Amino acid sequence: MKDCCIGYALCGSFCTHHRAIETLETLRTEYKTVIPLVSETCAVTDTRFGTAHDLLRELERICDRRVVETMAQAEPIGPKKLLDALVICPCTGNTLAKLAAGITDSSVTMAAKAHLRNGRPLILAVSTNDGLFTGAKNIGELLCRKHVYFVPFHQDDPEGKPTSLVAEFSLVPETVEAALAGRQFQPMLLGAQE
Repeated sequence: MKDCCIGYALCGSFCTHHRAIETLETLRTEYKTVIPLVSETCAVTDTRFGTAHDLLRELERICDRRVVETMAQAEPIGPKKLLDALVICPCTGNTLAKLAAGITDSSVTMAAKAHLRNGRPLILAVSTNDGLFTGAKNIGELLCRKHVYFVPFHQDDPEGKPTSLVAEFSLVPETVEAALAGRQFQPMLLGAQE
């Protein structure tokens, strides 16, 4: 087991949470310490995909620690240099826009800002319906940022949702490993999902 501390943050995109949980379970077998984080929206929103309470309990079960769910809890990540890498999975279009614009108004964006100040990798697993529309400029902006890496992504439904992008969550572990070595895992752009 690798002796790194990985932060693992979930944002909205509730329909992908089951895949994000599966990915977290894989990371937990590879890294000694994984700290779970959620956006304030995830912490309180029940959806047809599950309840907020069940989500938080599952994250705590997998990671064997409390979930970071407020800005105040996320802020020490930077000064205390708590993380070797931070993964945002799923990373919504809203969070992409905030990161690109430097807006810190949630636990996840605070964690990212605090973490990046240490020059350590931030890994984004996009899941957004507007990735090839208004979100494209934010992806482009973040591609130019030092220490920001993307989990390879593709169009998840080119015919039904032609602007929608989603990361290949199964590639999160490889992307984290590459980012810890200072490189973008390739290829970053994948063909359409079958």
